Amino acid sequence: MILDKNSPIPQYFQLQTWLIEQIEQGVFKPNDKIPTEAEFVQLTELSRATIRQAVQNLVNMGYLERKKRLGTFVINRKIDSNKNTIVGILIPDIRSGYAPELARGAEDEAAKNKHSLILCNTDDLFTSAEFHANRLTDHHVSGVIFVPTAASDAKNRLIIEKFTRNDIPVVLADRTIPDLKVDHITTDNFQGAYTLTEYLIRKGHNKIAMILSTLFSTERERLRGYKQALTDHGIPVDESIILTDNSPFIEMRYLNYAKKLLKRPNDLTAIFAGHDRIALQFYLAANDLNIKIPDHISLVGYDDLHFNTISLTTMHQPIYEMGVESMKLILARIRGEKKEPQKIKLKSYLVERSSVKQVGT
Repeated sequence: MILDKNSPIPQYFQLQTWLIEQIEQGVFKPNDKIPTEAEFVQLTELSRATIRQAVQNLVNMGYLERKKRLGTFVINRKIDSNKNTIVGILIPDIRSGYAPELARGAEDEAAKNKHSLILCNTDDLFTSAEFHANRLTDHHVSGVIFVPTAASDAKNRLIIEKFTRNDIPVVLADRTIPDLKVDHITTDNFQGAYTLTEYLIRKGHNKIAMILSTLFSTERERLRGYKQALTDHGIPVDESIILTDNSPFIEMRYLNYAKKLLKRPNDLTAIFAGHDRIALQFYLAANDLNIKIPDHISLVGYDDLHFNTISLTTMHQPIYEMGVESMKLILARIRGEKKEPQKIKLKSYLVERSSVKQVGT
């Protein structure tokens, strides 16, 4: 059994997911006795309390049953299309970014409704998503929550079509795909970026650089909001200080981008990083170049990730709530609710910290 003790995913949930996979794959067959708590302690080095929580969740979900003085056994669950209980979730990276919080929201809502979740990490790669899509289809999951990968819309459509051909409903979370008739839930990235840009303008900034990836719908919307805010406040859009990339986020690449912008002649007063992990690279680059934030240049990010080392003004996204609402949408489809695809946008809000200073007064 492989458990990642450095992962932000709770250990009970990792064990719970592993056990579901073993049951679904037939490693633990109906009426088989699973290892005891003491045996799981030896196998995993987890605490008894953690093991007990995972097992109890599976008892509640109808996978296991406890027999007094005998142990815990796999239930012989008859396949019933009216009693679907497993939802898959494909997220970019369970170790960092917003994905762990999104998955936690989805898992909490699933558990509340006595459904279980199979967590699939795609590493933002189409090939990984395709592998997991095949696996989830083979397991006859009830539905799927899918964060599209860092690939073309056409490739992500292939993943969705694989599920829909097998009558497996799909909800897109965070990132969207144009003109696709499936449920999706995201935040208002246009309005969030507009608000953040307007905040910088009101702080006296009118030379605001932007850096982000145009590969994702979320960041394309942020770019649109940034440009609209500048236009509405009579500030010309300067394409020379908008740095875009069309590939997945890689720390070293964005660190180099950050250094490139910070080495410009002293005309920039603020930088809008497309998300918080990009903003973190600016702190690292600024430290290397002996530039102080916000004394020499102001900086904002997007997402409101939990960094302990920086005090970043950013736009908070309700990521946990996005996970909850995604699960609610997929459960409605599993129950057979017939309605038009739902397009839901949650609201974000500005979090003001100490990475921006007032200028021009």
